[in-house]
Amino acid sequence: MNGTLYAGTGRQDITPPVGGRLFGYRPDVFSESVNDALTATALALGSGDTKVMIVSVTLCLLNTRLADEIKDIISAGTGIPAANILLCATHTHSGPNTCGMTGWGDIDRGYCDGILIPRVAEAAKSAAGNMQPAQTGVSAVQSDTGINRRQLGAGGGVSLGQNPWGVYDPNMTVVNFKGENGATIASIVHYGAHCTAAGMNTEITRDWAGVMTDRLEAESGAPALFLGGAGGDVGPRLSNGRTTGDLSYIYETGGTAAKDAVAAFRNIKTYSNAPVSAISGELVLPLQERPALEAAKAVYQKLAGETVNIEGQKARYYADVIKSYEDNAPEEKNLTLPQTVIAVGDIVFVPFMFEFFSEISLRMRLYSPFTHTLCIGTANGGESYLPSQDQLCRGGYEVDVFRTARVFPLADDTDDNIIGENLKLINLIKSGTE
Repeated sequence: MNGTLYAGTGRQDITPPVGGRLFGYRPDVFSESVNDALTATALALGSGDTKVMIVSVTLCLLNTRLADEIKDIISAGTGIPAANILLCATHTHSGPNTCGMTGWGDIDRGYCDGILIPRVAEAAKSAAGNMQPAQTGVSAVQSDTGINRRQLGAGGGVSLGQNPWGVYDPNMTVVNFKGENGATIASIVHYGAHCTAAGMNTEITRDWAGVMTDRLEAESGAPALFLGGAGGDVGPRLSNGRTTGDLSYIYETGGTAAKDAVAAFRNIKTYSNAPVSAISGELVLPLQERPALEAAKAVYQKLAGETVNIEGQKARYYADVIKSYEDNAPEEKNLTLPQTVIAVGDIVFVPFMFEFFSEISLRMRLYSPFTHTLCIGTANGGESYLPSQDQLCRGGYEVDVFRTARVFPLADDTDDNIIGENLKLINLIKSGTE
């Protein structure tokens, strides 16, 4: 493969059988019908000796071990290094359990082995096998599809709703790849907001993002991948004043998002033979001390017997803390995560294993030397929420998940740390493309 940009795409249906557990709210919600099919869409890109793969699966979360397993299988079938594969979940709360979390139910391993893994591998193989010379163009618009969801009560408590003065990232970016004949090969839509418009429904659905990508595909004539951005503190801006509703709201919100995505697509005027590059490294994130043993025992006494959602996770957390003392577990200082940043011309893709808050995305874009910095949430695994420091004092659901995700919690300034660690790689890849 010479210095020319090449692109190829593949897609497979990954819809589970009706009757399985739906993941995202409670462990006792099971599907009763299929509203729209779930998909795995792969985009292979390359130039020179570099090949990369971006895969979008319309699922809520992939746990990190499963994501690594799938990437290894894709690599074996395509020859693309596993490190150069971005595996991104769109975060619909109306799909099967591909994560497995205390409080939310066990992973559906039968679905993973029988449907998800082989079909993602097939989509990736197809994408790598039909690569053709391409050019890329990009445009961004401001979209009100999302809204900060950390609603403040009169007494200052945080609940999940709408916070009209809260931070959110309104940037919606569309990246389009065209072949030599001028026809679209694939598009990417990047935007940050939870796919929770359907609420705790029993229909399998891609949620509002599926409505949006369907409309863009009708416009462009080719597959569109949705890559979720900073959705940790952002939900869909529903007319009911909340960020959850019922199935009808996926069309309301999806219509708004579709209008903006099509506008961005139509606004792309310039296409170029953009080079592809990738750089891999590690993110070293400091940890803080675990709770004191007696404090952990006191909290656990109050939570013993809790098994559902965040209360179930808290009970498991304090039980794990107590056990770590009993086992004389060594103190952990850092969490080290593998990281790969991919650049296509003046676009850089930065995956996050977290549901990260929108301030982090806004800061990354400000500091980045690239014109388009696309931070992707729930990518290459699932490592809990990642709040911005200013929100930790307010508490709330996302903060509780962040503080109880591991025995030695991430430091309060993890937002600063992860931005700094990623900027090292971003600046290195930028210097290599100039």
